[in-house]
Amino acid sequence: MSEFGYSMPRYFKKMNDLGTPLKKVNQKNMDELLAVETAVDAEVQRIKDGGKPTEKINAGGEWTAWQRIEYLVDEGSWCPLHTLFDPTANEEGTTAVIDGLGKINGKWAVIIASDNKYLAGAWIPGQAENITRVTDIAKRMNLPLVWILNCSGVKLSHQDEVYANRVGGGTPFYRHNELEQMGIPVIVGIYGTNPAGGGYHSISPTIIVVHEKANMAVGGAGIVSGMKPKGFIDDEVAEALIGATRKFKSTPPGRVAIHHDITGFFREVATTEEGVLDLIKKYVDALPAYNPEFFRVAPPAPPKYSPEDLWSLVPANQKRAYDIYEVMARLFDSSEHMEYKPDYGVEMYTGIAKIDGMLCGFVANKQGPLMNYPEYTKEYIGIGGKLYRQGLIKMSEFVTLCNRDQLPIIWIQDTTGIDVGDIAEVAELLGLGQSLIYSINNTDVPSMEITLRKGTAAAHYVLGGPQGRKTNAFSIGTAATEIYVMHGETAVAAMYARRLVKDTDSGKSLDPTIAKMNDLMKLYEDRSRPIFCAQKGFVDEIVKMPDLRKYIQAFVSGIYQNPRSICPIHQMILPRCIKDYMDVYVNKSTERES
Repeated sequence: MSEFGYSMPRYFKKMNDLGTPLKKVNQKNMDELLAVETAVDAEVQRIKDGGKPTEKINAGGEWTAWQRIEYLVDEGSWCPLHTLFDPTANEEGTTAVIDGLGKINGKWAVIIASDNKYLAGAWIPGQAENITRVTDIAKRMNLPLVWILNCSGVKLSHQDEVYANRVGGGTPFYRHNELEQMGIPVIVGIYGTNPAGGGYHSISPTIIVVHEKANMAVGGAGIVSGMKPKGFIDDEVAEALIGATRKFKSTPPGRVAIHHDITGFFREVATTEEGVLDLIKKYVDALPAYNPEFFRVAPPAPPKYSPEDLWSLVPANQKRAYDIYEVMARLFDSSEHMEYKPDYGVEMYTGIAKIDGMLCGFVANKQGPLMNYPEYTKEYIGIGGKLYRQGLIKMSEFVTLCNRDQLPIIWIQDTTGIDVGDIAEVAELLGLGQSLIYSINNTDVPSMEITLRKGTAAAHYVLGGPQGRKTNAFSIGTAATEIYVMHGETAVAAMYARRLVKDTDSGKSLDPTIAKMNDLMKLYEDRSRPIFCAQKGFVDEIVKMPDLRKYIQAFVSGIYQNPRSICPIHQMILPRCIKDYMDVYVNKSTERES
């Protein structure tokens, strides 16, 4: 029992049991998912091994960004994000920054580091969008942003892809100031030479601590050389550049002697690699954070069943159904929950669970046939994964109540889309889908989205997808993830059905059209699978099945670290709605059985 006590134990101390023990390991399914996870691991390792070798960086007296992060964060707390993100397919195969969630001396922070293995951490295409995503996470979760900066400026050969744009090289400077105006501090530890864009990047945070050999400046050697532009390069210009470069190397502008001793921009100076990181820890220690017990409704508890069971429970075969309740039983504390309206909108799960003893709302797709449903037609039966009228209404109610009670929301997606056709249009599915988006956007509670398997068509947007930046902190995928407008087979049927008819009527061979259809199906598969989704930014990270709970814990614990708004636990409405509804539901079920 906590020394702080817990509110409303009759609601939260013991919730309803969820799940059953795994009957047997599905080795075939496990092997398929592990093969994808191994491929993801290989891509991550390629990025870690790329660029300048670690041995050379260490021989020069420096650590790599990966080594700096390892020293900075508490052991076991690091949850990387955007590791494979490379939306512009750079020759480096990365955006040259590393980021994620991690604890620093027990406090959650959003952490981002210049990857000094690649062009000394230079700005390259896609990096600005990566940084913008990171500042979005800090903003949405109300967590401090910690920079480990080592930025050599813009990769000038690609300046047109880096510099100007609405999400270009200047965006993070504005984002830093936006965070500060919201009361979210940005703390930076600076290493190395940071000229031009790197200089402004380093001056925009709230607290600046540096290594003794670091510097930041408006410009580098070529800019401060004082040479007069001629419009061409000749021997005179070349010699001037040589002299300026040598001078810059020996006495770079903006070094510690300037920005600590004179301007005072540098708050503190460290003489060692770890010294800079220790200073960051010191300033993070000074930030506000609630004791987690303030928000807990029960002691933290692991699920009753192993998260490793998910390798067997979540089918790699997208056409196979499974029990979402068994999946959630491997994610929730004590494998317990409180479900909201289980017999209404039966294609969707909505409910409350505990994560590390703290309350969180969950929305998830169910799978399999839905007999006598949807209620608005007898012409077909519902299929789990699709969205129907009642489910859309139920989700709108649920997110509105979560907002009222200030509960964060986690969406677990495996959707094939929204019901279509005239019957669905008469049932107002189009309007109800947009109504759910309105309800989500009308909330101010952070959300996290997991594309467990399929994220399809507009349903992907509707179910808390990353498009909802106002609420969505980040999205993750798994080895089973596929994201597309429609399945490849459906897409080729839509595109080539008329061509097949035309070929048949004209007596032509179907082989050329069939070949094109198969080629397109293969392209669809290649451009919707986990690694591609991570590279393009459809998800922020591909996470191993047993690690899903770890990311959920990071999200929920991070949200409760220093929330902007609080609903007292004993004033919550949603748990009471669930209890009252369940009392009626159980009584009705008992009457039907008798």
